[in-house]
Amino acid sequence: MKNLEALWPERIIPVVIIKEREDAIPMMEALMKAGLNVVEITLRTDAAMDCLRILRKEFPDLILGAGTVFTRKQVHELQELDVNYIMTPGLNEDVVGAARERDLPILPGVMTTTEVDRARTLGLKHVKFFPAEAAGGARLLHAMTRPYVHTGMRFIPTGDVTLESLPAYYAIDCVAAVGGSWFVSPALLEAKAFGEISRLAKEAVDVAAKYALPIPPQPKTAKDDL
Repeated sequence: MKNLEALWPERIIPVVIIKEREDAIPMMEALMKAGLNVVEITLRTDAAMDCLRILRKEFPDLILGAGTVFTRKQVHELQELDVNYIMTPGLNEDVVGAARERDLPILPGVMTTTEVDRARTLGLKHVKFFPAEAAGGARLLHAMTRPYVHTGMRFIPTGDVTLESLPAYYAIDCVAAVGGSWFVSPALLEAKAFGEISRLAKEAVDVAAKYALPIPPQPKTAKDDL
């Protein structure tokens, strides 16, 4: 995938901790009713890998991401599952190397300019700002990203983001998308509240459509992501 922005046209990513395999399909149907064709399943539960398999089989055109990736073994398994991208909590260079060897887009988590610099050294143009709200929110992200605007770096904030905090993130021109879990929380899934998931997801989609700034084109000197 050369143009990673194409993965997130709605500019909002559902980040899901899912415990029950049977919830995968109705959850995705609820998100699709809200206009989303993307989901990120975090590898925090025993059901996560099975849910990725189910979603890829049931929705072949789904933009399927995997989060909380820690090991090379997981990278191998995820490539076989045909995920579109992976995210890691931190900048694990071994995992980044494994993903790049397989041309699997990876967005490592960063929280400092030092980590952004290291990601750039590794040849990456997209990173995850995590944990976004605890780290300082949109105010910190805006200040941290200013030196990198001309380099083509792109950021995806995630971590305790809310509907109310979305507009501030979208006011930052190098934010490619925002990851959120409030509209597809474990509590909503446990309650099988798929109608509510769809309603809350539509609110997020509408806010993204209203506030997200156009993403500037990559500089001509920027290399493609792997």
